[in-house]
Amino acid sequence: MLDNVTINQLRAFVAVCDQGSFSGAARKLRRAQSAISHAIKALESAFDVELFERNTRKAQLTAAGHSLLPDARAVISRTEEMKNRASSIARAGAPQVSVAIDAYFPRAHLIDCLRTLQAEFRTAVIDLRITTMQGGENLVLERVCALAVTIANVPEVNPDAMERHWLCEAEMVTVCAPSHPLAATPKPIPMDEFGRHVQIVVTDNQPEAEKTQQGVAGKRQWLVNDLGAKRDLLKAGLGWGHLPRHLVGTDLASGQLVELERRAWHLGSLTFMISQRRGYDLSPCESRLVELLGKAQCIPKEDGRSAVSGRIET
Repeated sequence: MLDNVTINQLRAFVAVCDQGSFSGAARKLRRAQSAISHAIKALESAFDVELFERNTRKAQLTAAGHSLLPDARAVISRTEEMKNRASSIARAGAPQVSVAIDAYFPRAHLIDCLRTLQAEFRTAVIDLRITTMQGGENLVLERVCALAVTIANVPEVNPDAMERHWLCEAEMVTVCAPSHPLAATPKPIPMDEFGRHVQIVVTDNQPEAEKTQQGVAGKRQWLVNDLGAKRDLLKAGLGWGHLPRHLVGTDLASGQLVELERRAWHLGSLTFMISQRRGYDLSPCESRLVELLGKAQCIPKEDGRSAVSGRIET
């Protein structure tokens, strides 16, 4: 009977479909494979249909399975929304914020926002994590953080469970040390010329994270998982790369780094997004922090300079 269908059975069904096998679903859900098989059999009994073909080595859906899969996803999504709302109700009014901030976000502006928040919510407890790439959204999915500031063109970890909202934009510049060969190359510099030199690239240090390759000019790459390390390597003349203007403004002014002009190589702006679980209701303290983070005038740009780059690493 349908009354016997459980959310765990539906999760097992969706996991088998997503992973392509019962063993993959067991690893994904951290359950024994026998438990996954039992959940599918119980679900088929409750629905009185077969969800998977029995004469294939892979987990291949039947026509009934194809038809019921969107419904299963919808039930799981709605259940998560209800849990998130219940959690919000339980902690309503609690002056606490747990937020993951992408390392590219302007640090000085973040500090100003936290200073203002502390003045307005004097007893607020802040749990702040600095992350890269998909790290912030993973923390939100794991319920370590309620919110994450992430980059728009970083792949979403789980679009069914997460939602993103535009926050603000910032300018990126392409730079190298004055001793680097590119600094003496006639400008503007074509992409092929960039590709002949080592590019310093920030990457996610999470082994299962989905990778992106935007703003990368060639195969010669050095990978780092820390934005500060990338800046130090660039200043040492070990390569070239893209960095936020707000991070390297003093380096450009002092001559420790020089800005490189690209030819016929357009990259979009660096767009920050707020990520949260679907159905999650922000507390007044969280709403105020999001409002402060998104104030456009706090993301510095230089007069007469155009935004030249978006999120650029793997």
